[in-house]
Amino acid sequence: MIDNLLERQPLVRPAAPAPAPMARRIGPNGLGLAVAALFFGLYVLLSISRHERMLSAAFDLGIFEQAVRAYAHGRLPVVPLKGPGYDLLGDHFHPVLALLAPAYRLFPTPVTLLVAQAALMALACLPITRWAYRTAGPRAALVLGSAFGASWGIVSAVAYDFHEICFAVPLLAFAVEALGERRWRAGMLWALPLVLVKEDLGLTVAAVGLYVARRGGRGRRGPGLAVAVFGLGATVVETAVLLPRANPQGVFDYWQQLPGSHAALPMALVTFGWPPVKWLLLAMLAAPVAFVGLRSPLALLCLPTLAWRLTASNEHYWQPGYHYSAILMPILFGALLDVLTRRPGLRRRALAVCAVVAAVTTVVYPLRDLALPGGWHRPAHVRTAHRLLALIPDGSRVASTNRLAPILVARSEAVGLVCQDPGPLSADPPEWVAADATDPTVKSPCARASTESALAAYRAEGYRTVAEEDGILVLRRP
Repeated sequence: MIDNLLERQPLVRPAAPAPAPMARRIGPNGLGLAVAALFFGLYVLLSISRHERMLSAAFDLGIFEQAVRAYAHGRLPVVPLKGPGYDLLGDHFHPVLALLAPAYRLFPTPVTLLVAQAALMALACLPITRWAYRTAGPRAALVLGSAFGASWGIVSAVAYDFHEICFAVPLLAFAVEALGERRWRAGMLWALPLVLVKEDLGLTVAAVGLYVARRGGRGRRGPGLAVAVFGLGATVVETAVLLPRANPQGVFDYWQQLPGSHAALPMALVTFGWPPVKWLLLAMLAAPVAFVGLRSPLALLCLPTLAWRLTASNEHYWQPGYHYSAILMPILFGALLDVLTRRPGLRRRALAVCAVVAAVTTVVYPLRDLALPGGWHRPAHVRTAHRLLALIPDGSRVASTNRLAPILVARSEAVGLVCQDPGPLSADPPEWVAADATDPTVKSPCARASTESALAAYRAEGYRTVAEEDGILVLRRP
């Protein structure tokens, strides 16, 4: 009977399931890797195109290439661009740079550093994107991962030469992801290597330890405090002992810029109120995370970096540019995700604001170069520079101006700045001098007057003109 009833029922085929969106099919790790790969490609194109247009400089791409080159040949990072015999470990404490030595030994070019920086910065997209996926789904993950990758702090760092902080960005991204998901031990372990990236990041490690001690419960209080003491101690040892020991002058060069020093004390008196660019910086830091991220205690991890930046006398630290804000971006986006995990009602509005801010800042900051014809064209002045510098034999000792130095550093270990070189009367004068009268960096590291004075001294000592064209001068020692 049952068989007869079944035979009489119309055959109803189940509807085929709707295909899942691609982002949902590949999962959080797959989507995170896809976003990271996308921005790796964009960062590589951006940084190399700028380098090819002679927008990189001795300060800082040339400096870091000389340091990594020294590591690649088993030597201390002595950097002639900072001065004769200058050990770069006496400028900032960044032994992590030695990790790039094998790659540079295989590919001895500044492009190696730029590609490595692009890879490290893009890697930070992975934890941010997959955390967003687990918190709010694939669409939100795509928006937030892309907003992070296009954030002005990251793009500014990628576009501005090379800096050691590219190692800190992914470490902090993985650390805040772990902290936000209450994986306290993993968060601290990701943060610990920061003390090898730069001397001030020990304070951020200390902040991570205090965060775990406060938020992780009684069982995590001891380990958190231990990490805090370790981070603070690392900064003290590096700034008070290790950096002065390696520094040619026996001091930490940046004390005079910090509050408490004689030079910085007047500026410290108006620390947070003036000039107004400081308020602009704070607003621009909050905008990419829709100001919502400020509600999370994770945002407090920004305080150590903001404290020394806003109280220092160096005006570059206050500006929303260069590379100084890159390490704050993973913290702020982690803080945003922490809020959205607890307050899902804010997601729609926050995602919309993040997308709008990312779109606006992309138009303002250098990532836009990839969409402009000028970003893919090497100007005639740059072609002239390469042609004239080709007259200088590989391995020569050269005194150069700021924008010409990165072209020469890969070809010679002995490249110094015109204004900092010992000069024509030294025991080991440069064989060649290369200067660009159109170099826009006329204040730092070489003031125009000091460059012109040095060139006059070289000519007075008999250096003869080998080539002079389009503002580029090449002199040779007699």
